This record gives sequence, structure tokens and C-alpha cells, in this order.
Amino acid sequence: MIEIKTKLRRWGNSFGVVVPMGAVEKERMNEGDEIKITIGHNKSNILRETFGIHKFKKPISQLMEEIDKELYDV
Repeated sequence: MIEIKTKLRRWGNSFGVVVPMGAVEKERMNEGDEIKITIGHNKSNILRETFGIHKFKKPISQLMEEIDKELYDV
């Protein structure tokens, strides 16, 4: 089993995907073969979507200095 990245395309009133020939050859697939497809949306930034965006009141460099001072007594 291999994983490929492809774009969803409109075909009439439906959508479809194109499987690259290299993947077809690698898996030794033929026309008419039954295949299994796992569908998932490609999320660009899963951390941002999970935790959101936080606006800090202080610059990051100042926060890092405070953390260093607190943790390491620098």
C-alpha cells in the first residue's frame, strides 16, 4: 500500500481523483481492479486549527528571557 497526494477534480456532476501512473505500476494495478481509497482533507496547520491563535502582550523574546530567568535563574 502506498500513499499519494492528488487533487480532487470535477467530472460532470461528480468529483474524482487521478491516480498517477507510477503508483499504478508500483502496485501492479490494472483497469477494472477494485481498489480501496482512504479520504482525508490535507490540513495545512493542524496545530493552529487545534489550539487557535494566541496574541501575546509581550514580545516572544521578552517572554523567553523571563522563562529562562525563572527556570535557570540566569
